[in-house]
This record gives sequence, C-alpha cells and structure tokens, in this order.
Amino acid sequence: MRRHASAGYGLAVRFILLAAVLAALVVAPASGAQAQRTAPTAAATLKRATCPSDLRGCRSAIGRVVLVESVDPDGDGDLHVVVVGRDSVTAPGFTAVDVRRGLRPRRDPKVGQLVTAAGQVQRGSYGQRQIHAVSFRVG
Repeated sequence: MRRHASAGYGLAVRFILLAAVLAALVVAPASGAQAQRTAPTAAATLKRATCPSDLRGCRSAIGRVVLVESVDPDGDGDLHVVVVGRDSVTAPGFTAVDVRRGLRPRRDPKVGQLVTAAGQVQRGSYGQRQIHAVSFRVG
C-alpha cells in the first residue's frame, strides 16, 4: 500500500491547529465590552495588506496572531505566524504566514497582536496552504 508523501505530517498539522485554537481562547477578551473598546482602535490603525497586481495566486489576510515560530527549524531565518480571522487560507478561520528574513519586522509579533500579510499561496513543509508574504505588517 502506497502512502502519500505528506501522510505522516497530518498529526503535526493537527497539533499546530490545536495549539492555535487554544491560544485563541486564551487571547479572547474576558468581556464583550472590552472587545468593543479595543477592536475598532486596532483595526483602524492597520490597513489590510494588498497583493501586487502582477503576482498570480496572491491572497491577503488580516487577523490576530495565535501562534509565533520565531526560530525556524530549518535555520533560514524566516518567521512563521498563524493568524485567526475570516480569511481561512490554511484552515477554516486560520491562515499560516511565512515571512522571509528580509521582510521580518524589527520585533516579532506577539500572540494577540493584529497583523496583515499578502503573498502567493504555496504549500508549506507539512503540506498546508500558507501565504508566502511579500508584504507583512504588525499593528
């Protein structure tokens, strides 16, 4: 019986998504009033990243960070971020973003911060769909 090349990664992807969901629950505001006070201010300060017109397969996403991988296991210096929002590139409600070394912000985003990214959607090392950012900003 032949197995698909990425079949062994299913558990790792599920673990990452579970960690992201748990982080989203921890980040969620304690009261609705607090959410109403903070959300408009944060959203007003960060404009959604846009795709260059000549970049095929480009998507943009905006949302709150639920997972940050500052030190990449393969050592190429890029940043990996999982965002919860409406864009759903990787999974329903979640978008994974790969930010190359030269595009990294001075300080890595923290869980709960608002970020936006735009770039080509490509397959990651676990077979997941993710944005390979050409634009990345932290609110």
